[in-house]
Amino acid sequence: MKWKSTIKASAACIALSSSLYMPAALAELGEPELEDLKFGFIKLTDMAPLAVAYEKGFFEDEGLYVTLEAQANWKVLLDRVIDGELQGAHMLAGQPLGATVGIGTKAEIITAFSMDLNGNAITVSNDTWEQMKPHIPKQADGKPVHPIKADALKPVVESYLDEGKPFNMGMVFPVSTHNYELRYWLAAGGIHPGYYAPKSGDNSGQVDADVLLSVTPPPQMPATMEAGTIKGYCVGEPWNQQAVFKGIGTPVVTDYEIWKNNPEKVFGVSKEWAEKYPNTHIRVVKALIRAAHWLDENNNANRPEAVKILAKSQYVGADYEVIANSMTGTFEYEKGDKRDVPDFNVFFRHNATYPYYSDAIWYLTQMRRWGQLPEAQSDEWYMDVAKEVYRPDIYKQAAEALVSDGVLTSKDFPDFKSEDGFRAPQTHFIDDIVYDGREPNAYIEKFSIGLKGKDKV
Repeated sequence: MKWKSTIKASAACIALSSSLYMPAALAELGEPELEDLKFGFIKLTDMAPLAVAYEKGFFEDEGLYVTLEAQANWKVLLDRVIDGELQGAHMLAGQPLGATVGIGTKAEIITAFSMDLNGNAITVSNDTWEQMKPHIPKQADGKPVHPIKADALKPVVESYLDEGKPFNMGMVFPVSTHNYELRYWLAAGGIHPGYYAPKSGDNSGQVDADVLLSVTPPPQMPATMEAGTIKGYCVGEPWNQQAVFKGIGTPVVTDYEIWKNNPEKVFGVSKEWAEKYPNTHIRVVKALIRAAHWLDENNNANRPEAVKILAKSQYVGADYEVIANSMTGTFEYEKGDKRDVPDFNVFFRHNATYPYYSDAIWYLTQMRRWGQLPEAQSDEWYMDVAKEVYRPDIYKQAAEALVSDGVLTSKDFPDFKSEDGFRAPQTHFIDDIVYDGREPNAYIEKFSIGLKGKDKV
């Protein structure tokens, strides 16, 4: 058992304003109002900031005594944060947004910390891969040219449709990055992934679909595919590399190749909890920022130690070699085709921990594109929801406290004087469509497949 550490006094802005621009007087960060905390997570490598903050004593440095508890699935995890059984959790970036706008469960959930960038892939079964291979360009050495587009899957799907058979694929949750990334990849290859129709009570996401997507918990993905229930899936690590190690499937594309440096998970808490325990919340964010920095510092030098931590049964519980296959800067596609992907998992670089409004807005555009938001919304609506859920004001207080502590420097963070919460227009998508978070409706209009304007299902 670790001993209690002395709480460090920090100079930080402690007023919890709803605006990034609202000035707050500098004040001492007070002691945590609540010390004993329980946080939830799903067994994925991107829960690493939580495990590292616990194992390296960063939570205790803030006077916090944390219990980390694996959850059965994303719905259970969200429900337990809402009902107060968990004080916070490793969440899909779409979960706080989906809850706030009433997709599924309606609740006020916020995030002040983005846990990582990238980290997912799409894997297909061995028989599907063999059917795709003739449609994939080859390098001089005979290996596939990457990124592999869904164009190569389209003839396979069409053969199933011609025979009147369903082509099933798995994703982890309706408002997950995985759902939107899989849909994005399929649609970019001319394959319709289906619509949600909440107004008519059809929340399957399979209306007009060429490929039928359904929910499968991450650790169950390989076994579900091996049983033949699904022909492929989109999931986080280590469950793509697990398919390679077991010889049951081939990862065909990473989310880094679908959208370079895409936001993935967040740390979510209820708005009510954050307002009741502001010092505690800021201190949690401080510990998580330190953990993320540790994971990326010195060109990922700490990743082998991180893999050892994650391999423990209470965290991810997969073999060291399976987790290390992606976590240490490589990724294996076909067995033996291991390639360097240094940014497959990013925890701190590229301002990965900062909760950008533009990240939130991208998720909302995909909810509209696929019918989870059944009505058209104004650009102002997208901005208002982003500001309600994503809280860079709280992040800024935690970051400034870490600078005051001497733990990190101002160069480690965005320039808070000029930062407006929007990334520059992003160009690295697999279909070359540019995303500007300031113009969500104009962005939605660019897609040939998907709802836009006043379209309804």
